[in-house]
Amino acid sequence: MCAAVLLYPRPLARYPGRLLLLPLLPHRPPLKPLPSEIWSRIFVQALFEDGQDVQSHNAHDNLRRSCLSLMLVCKGFKEVAMPLLYSGVCLHSVNSLQKFTAQLHSADKMWDSIRRIPYSTPGRWVQMLDLSELLAGLDSSTYYAVNALLAQLFPLLPFLAKLTLYSNFLLSRRALASLTHRDGSSNIRALSGIYYDPFIYSAVATGEDPFVQLLRVCVNLELLEVTGVGLDDTSPESHFDNTEGLKTPSIAAPLYLPHLRTLTLLSMPSSLLMHALLHSPLPRLQTLSLTPYDDIPFPASLSSLFLETHGQHLHTIFLFTPKSWPTRYHSSPTTLLNTSPHLRHLSLEYPLPALTITFQTPLIGASSLFTLPLQILSIPRPSSDFWVALEKLFPFLPSLQVIRMRDVRWLRYGMTSRAQEAGIQGEMREWNRRLTRRGIRLLDGNWKESRGA
Repeated sequence: MCAAVLLYPRPLARYPGRLLLLPLLPHRPPLKPLPSEIWSRIFVQALFEDGQDVQSHNAHDNLRRSCLSLMLVCKGFKEVAMPLLYSGVCLHSVNSLQKFTAQLHSADKMWDSIRRIPYSTPGRWVQMLDLSELLAGLDSSTYYAVNALLAQLFPLLPFLAKLTLYSNFLLSRRALASLTHRDGSSNIRALSGIYYDPFIYSAVATGEDPFVQLLRVCVNLELLEVTGVGLDDTSPESHFDNTEGLKTPSIAAPLYLPHLRTLTLLSMPSSLLMHALLHSPLPRLQTLSLTPYDDIPFPASLSSLFLETHGQHLHTIFLFTPKSWPTRYHSSPTTLLNTSPHLRHLSLEYPLPALTITFQTPLIGASSLFTLPLQILSIPRPSSDFWVALEKLFPFLPSLQVIRMRDVRWLRYGMTSRAQEAGIQGEMREWNRRLTRRGIRLLDGNWKESRGA
């Protein structure tokens, strides 16, 4: 209770009176401190533009500099800036990975069980871990040391949501097991830059494929990018002539990936991972990047069957063959528009398939004019043979707006007309004239139109 305030209105009187002073207005209560989550959102809005991803690679340096400056302002700002600083971690050297792992281990040892949160800091603040630059310049002699560090690091990151590796770095079985059997595996939203060798993960495995085991616990996965080893080009073609002796692998149960939207499977004709994804429902899959192997029969190749099984709800298909020496291209299925009737963007690979549409009506059993919502078609280069097949598809593609030449660039402004009509540039200009009559734009690999258009 507040002490009473007394007034002496007659200080010169023989018997001064005492009057109790009542406050006219109540005391203003102190403001409640804002939670750290609100301060974090305020800092993010102040530091980044609208729509910019805080965890993107381009914003990582700006985020680090800004958080280091905020930590010097006061203790309160430091408590808010520290989680932001560790939310996105991008390491560039083995030494930095070693120091980061040691720091998290030291902090975890000092974390006691009396605290309200069971996970130590700063490990529980890490949501994005990018090791692509570190692994890209890594020497093969340090693979074992890096895998040992990752096996120690993964259990200390319970809220890791995005992991980015390098497509030529093979994650060891021990590191993969530490990523799988840890608290917070269901928090993973994106796995990119994963290198998958079916001969190491499957042939030597005792039991289920370790990468399939990882996907079983990543029930909230939204993006998955995996690169395989491809095919051995030195093996003769007769290796795939007789596929009767090949057995289809069996899986214990289908995978549960209800949130998977983007899937990339490159240089992977067949594997236990691909077989598990093939026989699992993927209700929200919209974008698929795949290396085609239509000329290799089943079960040596699962790519064509994968497109038939999961193509019904796809909006984007990228057929792509990673460049290596020598690069060997395999054919693509010609029924892509039939198996994926809801496509908005289709990107084809060499050799360009002669796409066909063979919809049959159940009443008359004849070809009927169906319209498809395809808007963007990408091909590597213009081809006269593909133009013949494309002309037959135009009546079925009323929404087609753009055809993009993925591996070609328009000549710079100022080149002579003779140079613009020669070679591949001449074919591009001829395609441009034909497509302009149909109201379709022709773009190059940089998504730019011709200056003369």
